[in-house]
Amino acid sequence: MCDDDINPWLPADPAVSRRAFGLGAAAAAALTAAEARAQAQVVEKDVTVKTPDGTAEAVLLHPAGKGTWPAVLIWTDIGGLRPVFRQMGRRLAAQGYVVLVPNPFYRSADQAQTQALSFATPSGRQTLMAYRAAIAAGAGPAGDAQAFLAFLDAQAQTNTKRPAGVQGYCMGGPLAFQTAGALPARIGAVASFHGAGLTTDGPASPHLLIPKTRASYFVAIAKNDDARDPKSKDILKAAFAEAKRPATVEVYQGDHGWCVPGSQVYDQAEAERAWAELTKLYKAALG
Repeated sequence: MCDDDINPWLPADPAVSRRAFGLGAAAAAALTAAEARAQAQVVEKDVTVKTPDGTAEAVLLHPAGKGTWPAVLIWTDIGGLRPVFRQMGRRLAAQGYVVLVPNPFYRSADQAQTQALSFATPSGRQTLMAYRAAIAAGAGPAGDAQAFLAFLDAQAQTNTKRPAGVQGYCMGGPLAFQTAGALPARIGAVASFHGAGLTTDGPASPHLLIPKTRASYFVAIAKNDDARDPKSKDILKAAFAEAKRPATVEVYQGDHGWCVPGSQVYDQAEAERAWAELTKLYKAALG
């Protein structure tokens, strides 16, 4: 679909930069007092995860105090692991989950190198697209997913008796589907937000993995992605129905990237509506 059209998180125009910052601040201000208190209690630490293809940087987040909680893996968009995804991971952890947000580009660059790039520039775009292509190298997404879930399950805070969740943004949407395909007995819920390329004509199309999985799904589609490929949602719905997998597939009134604060197209109202659906999905599927 249109990862190529993702809005830059490091825009060159200072006016746009101020607007993006303001939108992110508005999202933070929208938190209730209870949510803010819960997030303040979240434990956050930088970790490294051994994978078949190397060592991935990641951030691990979980509620403070004693207890165990279901695991959730977050796949970022093509901007990689950066502050906004730490914030989103913190918000999710505050709701009662052990959350891992890895650097999906660890084969190519560390998170500092990735954050120095801008998708708004030709050179930055070319580099990030090369990073994205390299995810398929070696053990690929399946190997990554197995390593990341094994790391989560090794944490004392993880309730391994409960199913795990996985969610992805833009390029992370297909990675979320691939995670469920690689770990069908472990993943109980899958969420894709403006996922790119969930249905393709090739034999490796993510939607073809649906029958192999045991998860419930939430697929939030951007309106401009739907305009480009209006048949994709119907292909997804048919695949879910045939596989008898519980799923919600909905087109939102936000453009590609609308769920990520700081994006030029961030839509707070639609992002919050999508987050509410994610919350419902995880409560029902993960406990």
